[in-house]
Amino acid sequence: MTISYECIECIINQSAKVANAIEADEELSNKLTSTVRQMSKDFSFSDTPPEIASYVYEEMAIIADKEDLYDEVKENSTQKALSFVPFLKEKLKNSKNKLLTATKIAVAGNVIDLAAEVEFDLEEELEKIFHTQFALNDFELLQSKLKKAKSVLIIGDNVGEHIFDYMFVETLKDLYPTLDLTYMVRGNPIINDVTIKEAKEAGFQKICRLIDSGVNTPGFTYNRSTKEAKELFESADLVISKGMGNYECMSPSHRSDICFLLKVKCSVVAASLSKEIGDIICKIV
Repeated sequence: MTISYECIECIINQSAKVANAIEADEELSNKLTSTVRQMSKDFSFSDTPPEIASYVYEEMAIIADKEDLYDEVKENSTQKALSFVPFLKEKLKNSKNKLLTATKIAVAGNVIDLAAEVEFDLEEELEKIFHTQFALNDFELLQSKLKKAKSVLIIGDNVGEHIFDYMFVETLKDLYPTLDLTYMVRGNPIINDVTIKEAKEAGFQKICRLIDSGVNTPGFTYNRSTKEAKELFESADLVISKGMGNYECMSPSHRSDICFLLKVKCSVVAASLSKEIGDIICKIV
């Protein structure tokens, strides 16, 4: 997906979120917003929203003199997500369809998105997710492909959400013990996306292969990724993509058998999927 005019205003608005996150004073806050607004005049409409975000956030990090703009927010998101783990483990334990339950948990975590047009409350989403149907529902096809697959690549999205992804990976290991599983994260801090740092703290390296994609975009941009990431993306029998940024980067993609798991949080993605903001998606292409 390439950017639209709606994306431009959304990206400009994100400068205010950054200013708030880093507790910027008025002068710094104004500088962040004015810089992004000036940059927006030169945005290329051949780029995806995550590619545009990479330029913008890199510049904001320089202005703020802070490598990880959302480091404290990400830590808070992780702790909040961890507080729900006992409740979710109980849900999984009592579930008659553990794969569906784990998939819903993974999608519910996708509401933790600091770049979204619309924000949702995590606790509220977890309360209703198990009674919500996928607006695009390829879950049975996902189940069928997992039964046949030998290797699966899961491309992570946001911090906090990665705690729920961990439960998803654990469930896949329990249900498909011979499956070769890889969890892929971003190459460096960008918005609140998960990097090797947060993934290792969560312990992903103990339950599956963990790799850094090398990308500096809030979504898997194939042509910016490492050789290892490209090879894994090409060779996996199934790719499970988490979140809107990955969807924006891989719509379209040169490969098939990609399962997009996400919650719709902006009008542009909603239009792309012919769905509504707030819908949950399990779509295989």
